[in-house]
Amino acid sequence: MPHSSVTNVETTGFYRGYNRGIAVSVKLIIVVLVLWASTTDDAADLLLVIQGATIEYFGAWYIGATGLFMALCIVLAVLPKTGAQRLGTATTEPEFSRFAWFSMMFGAGIGVGMLTYSTAEPLYHFGNNPDVIKGHADALSRENVGYAFKWTLLHYGLTPWACYAVVGLSLAYFSYRRGMPLTIRAPFSALLGGRAGTTVGALVDTAAILATLIGIAVTIGYGVTQLAYGAFRITGWDWILNNDQPTTMALAVAVAIIVAASMMSALSGLGRGIKWLSTVNMALSWLLLLIFVVFGATLFAGEVFVQGIVDYLADLPSMSTTVWSDTSTAENQALSQWQSNWTIFYWAWWIAFTPFVGLFLARVSRGRTLREYVIGAIILPSLMCFAWFCIIGGTALSLELSGIAQGSILEADLSAQLFATLDALFQPPWVFPMACLCVVLLLTYLITSADSAVLVVNTIVSGGVEQDHASPHIVLWSLLLGLVIITLLVTGGLDALRSVMIIGALPFSGVMFFMILSLLIAMWRDQP
Repeated sequence: MPHSSVTNVETTGFYRGYNRGIAVSVKLIIVVLVLWASTTDDAADLLLVIQGATIEYFGAWYIGATGLFMALCIVLAVLPKTGAQRLGTATTEPEFSRFAWFSMMFGAGIGVGMLTYSTAEPLYHFGNNPDVIKGHADALSRENVGYAFKWTLLHYGLTPWACYAVVGLSLAYFSYRRGMPLTIRAPFSALLGGRAGTTVGALVDTAAILATLIGIAVTIGYGVTQLAYGAFRITGWDWILNNDQPTTMALAVAVAIIVAASMMSALSGLGRGIKWLSTVNMALSWLLLLIFVVFGATLFAGEVFVQGIVDYLADLPSMSTTVWSDTSTAENQALSQWQSNWTIFYWAWWIAFTPFVGLFLARVSRGRTLREYVIGAIILPSLMCFAWFCIIGGTALSLELSGIAQGSILEADLSAQLFATLDALFQPPWVFPMACLCVVLLLTYLITSADSAVLVVNTIVSGGVEQDHASPHIVLWSLLLGLVIITLLVTGGLDALRSVMIIGALPFSGVMFFMILSLLIAMWRDQP
């Protein structure tokens, strides 16, 4: 029988239709975090210590769990019986066209990483990666290009997108096939029931909201830094940069613009602002990609794409299971440090995004078969990321290898490398419009991610039921999000955001494991 709700909600007052306990507890935690970070002198240092302990004790868990999620999603899609199951009844029709469906999923899921790291990550791994550390290739050499892209594709390929898919699949199954509300706690409440389901569900929802707010805070934190570099390239205003670093004023203004825009988009609803922004976002992404195909190092990118995919698929099992924790030698220590700085950081970042992206994927995927869902949520986004990184990142690498860039891209700040690539690739008359395109695209990515997160947080607190008086709550969650971002950026910069995310994502990684376990149990029980 369908369940109308699994969340205890208020019937009167400001929190009518919402779980006041969850909403208030999350807000209190956020306020305490903000006050602590803004009043404690060594807050950033303490966060780094806690981050180090988290990686030391749970780094292997992050790697093992994400590898499991990927393998499980692929197996469920490949098996004829499970792959053919529809997320809904046999007659349920999808709500959105395939292009709009994929655009919304991709836009919400990838965030700012497509722009910030499209050049930054291949270039970094070109200088250092595990294969360089182990002596398989020399840093900054032509033979290291394939290795650089292999590790880049690991962080934007099947594994991270499977993290999103696991959550979305579990939620969609329980909502569209078992009639549960579309909320994070639904799988637990369905299996546990009674008081156990209510208590565990409240903890699950709280962990999901905190992970969502922290994950999107990190994304916007990195995004506004790149946005500041782009705005400076366009305007030349001195107040934006100081000593080649974004000023506090510039970051605060950028955060305010993004929060205000995302708030208005979320207030307009899923079918209007978010859908429109996602479609524009996808169109601009294809436009930028097409420009790089025409004017960039297309042949080089094609070689890198093929070689990168072959190397990635061949080494995926070992890359997904190897944990470098032994620091007894200089080589092992370097491998462990690299893995902490990149792979574990990325897995925490993707996991922090999974509550809201997974719920969002479930929300827009009613009527799709499980196999179609896995293709649209894992395979196609991975290929899109591969093409993007190989074409744009490959162009940056080609400019450096050919000597055209003369080190200007490699020496630029991580958040400025995309704009340095534009400077090296285009002549002055064309650099300005290209920089404008990247800034607009960056804004649409950030706003799309933020408005989706706010909408999903509001949905979780309401028990999966869309409320007719959601406006003040959407405004409040948006303001809290902006407060967290600005506070952490001012007090500890990107390092503080990074630390909070790696720590905050840990509880929800456990939730994800039990969600997929609940899904398997439910699918087994529901067999005809």
